[in-house]
Amino acid sequence: MSKKTTAIILPIIVIALVAVISMKKGGEGAMSYKTASGLVFGTSYNITYESDKALEAEIKAVFDSVDYSLSPFNKESIITAVNENRPVEVNDYFIEVFTLAKKVHKATDGAFDITVAPLVNVWGFGFKEGHFPTDSEVDSLRQIIGLDKVRLEGRHIVKDDHRIMLDCSAIAKGYAVDKVGEMLARNGVKNYLVEVGGEIVAKGKNSRGKTWSIGVTKPVDDSLSVNSEMQMVLSITDCALATSGNYRNYYIKDGHKYAHTINPKTGYPAESGMLSATIVAPTCAEADAFATGFMTMGRDKSLEILSDRQDMQYILIYDDKGTTKQDISKKLNIK
Repeated sequence: MSKKTTAIILPIIVIALVAVISMKKGGEGAMSYKTASGLVFGTSYNITYESDKALEAEIKAVFDSVDYSLSPFNKESIITAVNENRPVEVNDYFIEVFTLAKKVHKATDGAFDITVAPLVNVWGFGFKEGHFPTDSEVDSLRQIIGLDKVRLEGRHIVKDDHRIMLDCSAIAKGYAVDKVGEMLARNGVKNYLVEVGGEIVAKGKNSRGKTWSIGVTKPVDDSLSVNSEMQMVLSITDCALATSGNYRNYYIKDGHKYAHTINPKTGYPAESGMLSATIVAPTCAEADAFATGFMTMGRDKSLEILSDRQDMQYILIYDDKGTTKQDISKKLNIK
């Protein structure tokens, strides 16, 4: 990361929902645009959907299922049992996420890796208390990093080393967004927007009959999450969107910024020059995972992958010798 102190506003993308929802009259039994919001997975969620019935109980059930399957903060979750080497059968949610994680791991040449948990934890960004590690600690932990050291056999996870730990936080929010969207579709909902911590799935139209407007906030280091000035507005529908950046979860030590994106190959916070990656893809889990991988890979390698993926659009913000630049997919609809 550049340590320049000039007053340049770094264009790190934060996805914000731009919506003035004009609610149609009518309660239960009448078609109307309904909203649900709250806190989940340590962040906020906002959901807008057109339906003749309230579906908040169903939404909560989906979130609970994802939490039970994939949350390392939940002591009773499946992933906690896996990490603690307790015998457990993994469920369909776990299998779907693990299988996708393997695919993205291969596609990104290991840049996306859900076994990076021990390194994330020791740097102080994970689900266990950390500290500033020594070089020898980092080198030691690197020996138990690598998704190729873990496999699925039936409904059981098998590790080459019992110290290996899994952390799906860079894909689970996106997956939860997808599962809520699937639940809404099963209930006959055609128009909806699901957002969890900035990860989004949009289908159909909003209450004004328009495509959904998603704001991209002006990028500044924002550990308190107070920045809301808009950089651009996208118009999207029938797709998913996720962003990864180093603008909120970081700390400063001896004048150097250490961000939460850890490079699995080096064991240190990524210094690829990438400031943020926003990916539009068919599913939010996929967008979430690739956005994280691209933060580690850097601009050039990311664009190589994206050139072969016509089903993905992108906004990549990066530092080029102290100058902030961006690559924006031509197919994106910027308002």
